[in-house]
Amino acid sequence: MALNDFFAGEIATELLKMLINISRKSLLCRTSADQLITYIHDLLPTIQEIKYSGVELPPLRQAQLDRLSETLRSGVELSHKVLSSSRWNVYKNLQLAKKMEKLEKTVSRFLLGPMQAHIMADVAHTRFEVAERFDRVENSCRKLEQYFGAMKIGVGGGGWVEEAVRSMEEDSGGDDEGSFGNCFGKNKVKGIVLGRDDVWVVGISGIGGSGKTTLAKELCRDHQLRCYFKERILFLTVSQSPNVEQLKTKIWGYIMGNEGLNPNYVVPQWIPQFECPSETKTLIVLDDVWSLSVLEQLVCRIRGCKFLVVSRFKFPSISSASYEVELLSDEDALSLFCYHAFGQKSIPLAANENLVKQVLTECGRLPLALKVIGASMRNQSEMYWLSVKNRLSQGQSIGEAHEVNLIERMAISINYLPEKIKECFLDLCSFPEDKKIPLDVLINMWVEIHDIPETEAFAIVVELTNKNLLTLMKEARAGGMYSSCFEILVTQHDVLRDLALNLSNRASINERQRLVMPKRENGLPKEWLRNMHRPFQAQIVSIHTGEMKEKDWCNLEFPKAEVLIINFASSEYYLPPFIDRMPNLRALIIINYSATYACLNNVSVFKNLSNIRSLWLEKLFTPKLSGTVLETLGKLFVVLCKVNNSLEENEANLAQVFPNLSELTFDHCDDLTHLPSSICGMKSLQNLSLTNCHNLTQLPAELGKLRFLEIIRLYACPNLKTLPHSMCDMIRLKYIDISQCVNLTCFPEEIGKLASLEKIDMRECTMIRDVPKSALSLQSLRLVICDEEVSGIWKDFVKAKPNVHIQVSEQCFDLDWLKEATRSFRNPVDKVSADCYNNTKERKKRIRRRVVL
Repeated sequence: MALNDFFAGEIATELLKMLINISRKSLLCRTSADQLITYIHDLLPTIQEIKYSGVELPPLRQAQLDRLSETLRSGVELSHKVLSSSRWNVYKNLQLAKKMEKLEKTVSRFLLGPMQAHIMADVAHTRFEVAERFDRVENSCRKLEQYFGAMKIGVGGGGWVEEAVRSMEEDSGGDDEGSFGNCFGKNKVKGIVLGRDDVWVVGISGIGGSGKTTLAKELCRDHQLRCYFKERILFLTVSQSPNVEQLKTKIWGYIMGNEGLNPNYVVPQWIPQFECPSETKTLIVLDDVWSLSVLEQLVCRIRGCKFLVVSRFKFPSISSASYEVELLSDEDALSLFCYHAFGQKSIPLAANENLVKQVLTECGRLPLALKVIGASMRNQSEMYWLSVKNRLSQGQSIGEAHEVNLIERMAISINYLPEKIKECFLDLCSFPEDKKIPLDVLINMWVEIHDIPETEAFAIVVELTNKNLLTLMKEARAGGMYSSCFEILVTQHDVLRDLALNLSNRASINERQRLVMPKRENGLPKEWLRNMHRPFQAQIVSIHTGEMKEKDWCNLEFPKAEVLIINFASSEYYLPPFIDRMPNLRALIIINYSATYACLNNVSVFKNLSNIRSLWLEKLFTPKLSGTVLETLGKLFVVLCKVNNSLEENEANLAQVFPNLSELTFDHCDDLTHLPSSICGMKSLQNLSLTNCHNLTQLPAELGKLRFLEIIRLYACPNLKTLPHSMCDMIRLKYIDISQCVNLTCFPEEIGKLASLEKIDMRECTMIRDVPKSALSLQSLRLVICDEEVSGIWKDFVKAKPNVHIQVSEQCFDLDWLKEATRSFRNPVDKVSADCYNNTKERKKRIRRRVVL
């Protein structure tokens, strides 16, 4: 008997028919037959369920069902005998009736015994599966919450942005165009650099988007080159608007082995055949060089030093050997395109091969076009591919002398983006070329001008990253995985910025949505001045100049401007008077790119910012705002600024100046020694970040008055020794970051009152040796990140709270960050502070960490 026959229903159906006949014809077997008919009817649904479920049964249950199958098969044989027996053979009929009774009892015992056990087992199994699935659903929901929480609380929580950064880092490690056709060029340039002692300036040239910078970065990562120059490779981006003196200072300091050289140091005139005292081999890479006059000021012939110049142009008067980047071969172009369009290096079997190759041909074997257009086609329908192919084929082909055509081709893929994402991409042209844009600046700008929530703004960042329209990277100063968002930076290829500028500038100047100075100029563009008789309708205004005085400004009108970006490079700057005529201004970004701190004049314009919501100040002497009330300001970022003079309590009551502030950040403010107690009056403050403030020694005792505070970051404040006890009154506090507060000795005793606290980051807090007993009352705590040497202090806590995860961070003994830290100090007094801080940090042996789950 085959068990499959039973489960197919053949035996049960045949037996049922026979039993019905027996019930009609045999008086002696009728009772047993009727009972068996009832049993078979009860069994049939189970048989059908097993038949169609496709589930393999456990061996024990399979054996029991096999025995039942044999029993029913014997019942079929018995039924044949009953139906074939003569009614006059009384003895035989009595024997058959007894066998039918025995069959009925056997089936009954199975239904009342093993069958019930099977049902109970199935119920238990189903309950377990349902519970397991609910757990998975709950975990998925928790992960989604963490994704959104990671965007704000810390980008290292596995959120979208962190994934995008990690993806970019993986791509730059070799899976991008560096592995598609650059081997020949890399070997050629490497051969010149290593093999020709007579050549001290080597050039890499090619049209925009051909992979010049990628090739240069591949060379910087090359093991042979790094060994030859003993890791002494300096990569600098020059751009169209370079600060030549600052670049010269960096180059001179690197060559002389004094990377902490004051940026105000006056570099002596280059001396031909100058011999470096150490005679150390050094490679200086100058990327994105635009003019011969600038290059002549940056290069000098020094023994052991070589320059690698990357440019769209050739400079034969300086570089006697150069390599012109070639377009990719057909095979490499196909691999790169497929990598970004399909996630593999070949055309998938399910794709329309002819259509893919037609779109590929229109990209012209140019790496940037292949990446951008390929990424825009990912997960799109065949009709979408056909539409893009038709539009691409209408333009001129991309050739080595057709950079304008390249922009037009990529513009087609931009026009296919959803409108909101397209507008956000175009906004990127508002920032200076080759500058790193803090992620928070971008997010806040999009939130204000596009009226979208922060979560959607983050999603757009990731979408643009996936389409290769921008690049996410971590800044070197980013200390931990839970660092603040402005330590994630956005960069963009200069051709993509040209593309955004090209698309933004197609309207007349007075009607443009974005009014942008594409490069730094001494004053306002002449085109602006010629059209100043009419109001400018721009939503975003971006200015990029040197020093500006009152007489340098004109009466311009921007009635619809919502974002003003001021980029400059000088020690003094007079704020534009037309800020008064920006009634809708929501976001103001002021960034100084000079080597020194800048003093702002005409700060009285702040009094008229009636709708301002976000203010970013960088590398400034922060202005004194006494008498000013920024009632609508929600977010204030003070980065690399001198702040103490503006925070004195007798000068300004910060709670009155910023009555509705929800987010306050001080980063790398090295003269910030204490916070004024007036900050404690900011009742609406939800996020307080004091990061890399190396001289901060104390927090206000009344800090606990910030009852609405949810996030507090005190990352890398090494002179902070205690936390105010009043912090325990912050009943809404969810996240504490005290990592790298190396002299912090303890938590507040009543930390258990923080009922909403979910995460604690205390990496490198080795002076903390115990956890207050009140911590057992932390009902919401789920994660503690710490070093292995202090993880033991949480042992008893975990026993009482098994749902709390102690995440031990693995130390990485990489002290390259010391160069960056030293480089950021501005004068000899600061340098002494830097040395003290560096000694402390070197003893702790830590900067970059990799979190091990």
